[in-house]
Amino acid sequence: MLYLSTRGHPDRKHFCDILLEGLAPDGGLYLPEHYPQIDDAQLTQLRKAYHEQGYAELAFQILSLYIDDIPAADLHALCAKTYTAEVFGTGEIVPLRHLEDGLWLEALSNGPTLAFKDMAMQLLGNLFEYELGRRGEQLNILGATSGDTGSAAEYAMKGKQGVRVFMTSPHGRMSPFQQAQMFSLQDENIHNIAIEGVFDDCQDIVKAVSNDLEFKRKYKIGTVNSINWARLLAQVVYYFAGYVQATETNDQKVSFTVPSGNFGNVCAGHVARMMGLPIAQLVVATNENDVLDEFFRTGVYRVRSSADTHETSSPSMDISKASNFERFVFDLLGRDAAKTKALFGDALSTQGQFDLSQDPRFADAAAKYGFASGKSTHADRLATIRDNYQRHGITIDTHTADGVKVAREHRGDGSVPMIVLETALPIKFAETIQEALGHAPERPAKFDGIEDLPKRVQVMPADVQQVKAYIERHCQ
Repeated sequence: MLYLSTRGHPDRKHFCDILLEGLAPDGGLYLPEHYPQIDDAQLTQLRKAYHEQGYAELAFQILSLYIDDIPAADLHALCAKTYTAEVFGTGEIVPLRHLEDGLWLEALSNGPTLAFKDMAMQLLGNLFEYELGRRGEQLNILGATSGDTGSAAEYAMKGKQGVRVFMTSPHGRMSPFQQAQMFSLQDENIHNIAIEGVFDDCQDIVKAVSNDLEFKRKYKIGTVNSINWARLLAQVVYYFAGYVQATETNDQKVSFTVPSGNFGNVCAGHVARMMGLPIAQLVVATNENDVLDEFFRTGVYRVRSSADTHETSSPSMDISKASNFERFVFDLLGRDAAKTKALFGDALSTQGQFDLSQDPRFADAAAKYGFASGKSTHADRLATIRDNYQRHGITIDTHTADGVKVAREHRGDGSVPMIVLETALPIKFAETIQEALGHAPERPAKFDGIEDLPKRVQVMPADVQQVKAYIERHCQ
């Protein structure tokens, strides 16, 4: 399996090369040359793998379709090492819970940092350590987080041989619990950089550094954001796991509703659907920062300025520029790299938007690729959290609440199960849960007093050169 850039760079690369690289040299994102197709017999085999051998076996079988430069025995061992009941709290790893007629919740937040990002990041940490050990190399990971990617990455990489992490985050814009999870880590290979700005400023810095090929090569810069294909690939697995739990036969379909800001989580669903997983709809749920909802309704993709990016109670989705969206648009446009480059490389940088409403292929987003969307506000979140607690006795976090609210609008007659992907445990957003329910959410004992621990963080302006200088100082 070889990988190409969405912007047409001529090189074709193997998995382990793009694992360590992140962005393509032309600023594009990597995708496989083709999506492996799952037929009925293979889907039956995957169903059996999950139910009889567990999530790690399912992960191995799916990842094997995309990774041919890691020996099968080694890849199998990496999956077995990653997806354990000890790490994820349950042998099912991603158990499905019934909420109400036609609506299910897939629990993805049982990992070390209580967020769905652990599902991919724990594997990524083991893949990095394995491949760097094989090559005798080191890697400096530069990332951006709006809340959960940072802690998931840092917990996955802390203490790993050959890896340093430089994680940028928007100063003061994450929840106190999210900040404490990251900033309380004292490991020498973990560096937290709080950027005076919004998440998109952090993401722009990561992309700018990644596009400086000389700096990137000199300091061995890699990424853990969902622009890294390996992370997105790991997320594909839980779509299959959700499907085989919600169905009994392969002729049944399911739909997924995915809270999304950066389009990484739902893009993994797009990949699963392109492989042949029987997904009826992929519903994108946004908060007040509704750039994705606007596109799927109108065909206009319009990024917002920092000043126009709302600070909300589902802060991990306070994003106005969805990095992974380029992967889907590349497929939507028939894999036309020149057109994709013109939109993402040129139009966005000069005009801040592009308009596909008059392109006949825009209709394919819904008709061919199954996409739909919706939006949720702070009032919606409070009402949904309250309703789920009162009717079902289940406390959900703010992002999952956005998902449940939008899912209810798209579930139809309930004949096709609608699975909402859980985003995080409620404790990460305790202030809003308190506002909705009048009491604080349950806190796992291991996180008692985390907000009071000493913090290791460097506050910096949104300046690429200052971030580069910081990396240089700490790579001596």
